[in-house]
Amino acid sequence: MNPSGSTFGAAEPASSDSPAPSHTGPVRTESGASVIYKAANWFEALDWRAVFEQDQPIEIDLGCGKGSFLLWAANTDPHRNFLGVERLLRRLRRVDRKAVRSGLNNVRLVRLEAGYLVSKLIPDGSVSTYHILFPDPWPKRRHQARRLISPDFLAELHRTMTADGAVNCATDHEEYFEWIQRAFQESSRFAETEPTVLPPEARTDFEKEFVAAGKQVYRCRWLKR
Repeated sequence: MNPSGSTFGAAEPASSDSPAPSHTGPVRTESGASVIYKAANWFEALDWRAVFEQDQPIEIDLGCGKGSFLLWAANTDPHRNFLGVERLLRRLRRVDRKAVRSGLNNVRLVRLEAGYLVSKLIPDGSVSTYHILFPDPWPKRRHQARRLISPDFLAELHRTMTADGAVNCATDHEEYFEWIQRAFQESSRFAETEPTVLPPEARTDFEKEFVAAGKQVYRCRWLKR
C-alpha cells in the first residue's frame, strides 16, 4: 500500500429511480441490503459523511463495470472508502449483490455519468485516488469528443483531489493511451510516475478478456501537482 494517498498503482445523472433520502451504511430495500447510494439532491456536492460510515480516505472507480477491481480493492484495504460509478443498472445491481454478500462496509455505488459526478458532485480536495480503467475509447474520429479524458475533465479531477492525490488509468487502445498521456502532459497539473503493478486477481473483466486475447494493456499513473 502507498501511504501517500493511494493504494493502487456534463450529462444529467442517469438514474431511473426518484431521489431517496441520504443515508449512511447499507440501506434496506424490498430485496434486502444494498450499498447503492441515493442522495436527497443530485444537484449539490456530496457530503461524504452521509455516504460512508467511516471517515477514511476516498477512492473512486469511474466505470466500475462488474466490480472485479473495486471489490478486490475494498477487500484489500478496509481502511479506505471506495465509490464505484457505473451507468448500466444491471452491472450496478450485480456489483451491489457481490458487495453485500462480502460484507464490505467501505463500498458505495452510484448510477451516474462519470463527468457529471466529478464536475458537479465531488467536493474540493476530497478524493485521494481516481481509477479510470478501460474507459470507452470511442475510436472513430467523429466520436472522439465523447471521450472521458479532456482538458476540462482533468481540471475537475485536479480540483477534487487531495494534495497527494493520484489518477490511475489503463486501456488496451494504444491511440487512446497516447491521447490520455498527451492530455495529462498538456494540462501541467499532474506529474507522471510509475504505474502500480496489480496482481491478477485485481484485473477488471475487460482486462481479463484483453489479456486472454493477447492484447497489450497500457497503464499510467499521475500525481497531483
